[in-house]
Amino acid sequence: MSLVINTTTPEGIVLAADSRQSYRNLKGMARIGSDNAIKLFQINKRVGVGITGLAFLADDGVLKNISKFIEEFKRTSKIEKMEVEEVARKLHNLFNTKYHWQEQLDLAKANIENDLKAKGCQLQEIHRENYALKFRFKTPQGTIEDGMAGVDLIELLVAGYNRDGSHEVYGCQIPGEVQRRRNSKERNNEYGSSWIGQGDVVSRIVLGFDGRIGNVPFAKDVAAKIGDAQMYEQLKGLEYAIQWGTMTLQDAVDFCTLMIQTTAAMQRFSDGINADPGDMPGVGGPVDVAVITADNGFVWVNKKKLRSGGNEVDMG
Repeated sequence: MSLVINTTTPEGIVLAADSRQSYRNLKGMARIGSDNAIKLFQINKRVGVGITGLAFLADDGVLKNISKFIEEFKRTSKIEKMEVEEVARKLHNLFNTKYHWQEQLDLAKANIENDLKAKGCQLQEIHRENYALKFRFKTPQGTIEDGMAGVDLIELLVAGYNRDGSHEVYGCQIPGEVQRRRNSKERNNEYGSSWIGQGDVVSRIVLGFDGRIGNVPFAKDVAAKIGDAQMYEQLKGLEYAIQWGTMTLQDAVDFCTLMIQTTAAMQRFSDGINADPGDMPGVGGPVDVAVITADNGFVWVNKKKLRSGGNEVDMG
């Protein structure tokens, strides 16, 4: 699954990513395929992108690494003139076209029906809501339970500077939408941190709670009384008071690196959470880091190299 994190400060933008690539084998078991995958890319002199989620996509009947599609996109004409939002929307459109997630969702529906039948459950109803399937079923004991299923996501974090010197950060989900995370022209949204992938550890550290808190019964009761928006507004009181607007570029590099390394360490010692055990240790390997500034553009701070014996070769 991996973890990509961005921190935007007055001095510039930091993008960082781990290098672990996982997959599911023919038995459906999650396995670590590599700790040397490339998740961070320079698009042009002013824009970078990090990617997590699905590692491979079929193209003309052949499975290709996600990075291949990014590299092909980089050879697009007029790539150097593209602004941050244009890069985000074009990449979103590219992967939305290549990833036949609608077909995967149809297959998921059939799998849900077969799985429930095999367990002696009776499917009561199933319907699609946005990009997921929600269903209700009756157990052999006669209780009624709800479930939800979806497809593996592809997530992108696109960050950089426009030609007028303004900066923006966009998050993209496939299936899903394009959302602007940071905008230098929007007051109180200029600086901060965003992450995609396995961000539960970062969320617990920075925000003070895991995003899955909404599944806990007491949180459901609170949300039913005061509404989701008000509940999460109150939870903001748990967030660490980090002064993003005064953070130096070096501090931002240290912060992003620390969050990825801490996530990898926590996954080493844990196996999911009690409410949902069996999580995949999807974060690991070297941490790639890049900075983007208005004056110098995209610059690598740390980047994996090919090694053989005592020799090293830059990976491009």
